Amino acid sequence: MEDLAYFGMDFRKDLYSPGKPPYQPTVAKYTDHFVLFISASKIFSYAGQRCAIMAISNALWNRHYENLQIRFGSKPFGFTIVMQVLYALSSGITHSAQHALAAMFKAASDGEFNFIDEVKEYGRKAKIMKDLFLKNGFCIVYEKDGEEAIADGFYFTVGYPGMTGSELLGNLLYYGISAITLTNTGSEKEGLRACVSHVKREQFDDLENRLKQFNEDFPIK
Repeated sequence: MEDLAYFGMDFRKDLYSPGKPPYQPTVAKYTDHFVLFISASKIFSYAGQRCAIMAISNALWNRHYENLQIRFGSKPFGFTIVMQVLYALSSGITHSAQHALAAMFKAASDGEFNFIDEVKEYGRKAKIMKDLFLKNGFCIVYEKDGEEAIADGFYFTVGYPGMTGSELLGNLLYYGISAITLTNTGSEKEGLRACVSHVKREQFDDLENRLKQFNEDFPIK
């Protein structure tokens, strides 16, 4: 099961051109049994409608499981997920949102809508914000993607010497800076997940001043 919420948003390379390499890395390259989740909120900036798709491979869709028969009364994975699980758990979404999502997928696949260009601003802002944090004593927690430096995108991770993620968050709140702790995301590393989407460029000077004051108030030993 793979969450592709940030589909194509690795700005280190051009992942947009439909049908041409390089392609979005995915577990689907290595197995016939997969479920892919692709939402509209990040890649299409269509967050308000809470719209997404769950793509199940043909091999997994048709696979039978005895334990599903015991719990849900049906063995096929695909049928059980749609008719027994989603049908019971979800009220669905409006036709208009479904048509909008389908139209955006089609336009992107046809090469008419380069949604990557629309979201590259996230990467540009992330680069500036990361530099501000680094200049004021912070470190990047997850700085490598394999052997490469991590891409600048929708969010990044920061830590501060001598502080746990919870301590850092508690202290930064006094300076008007909020984030979420990495432990909340399942990480075993200490630090914070900083999102760039709601930070405006005109706030960068204010952010820099607050980080500078934080660094002065909590000098690194």
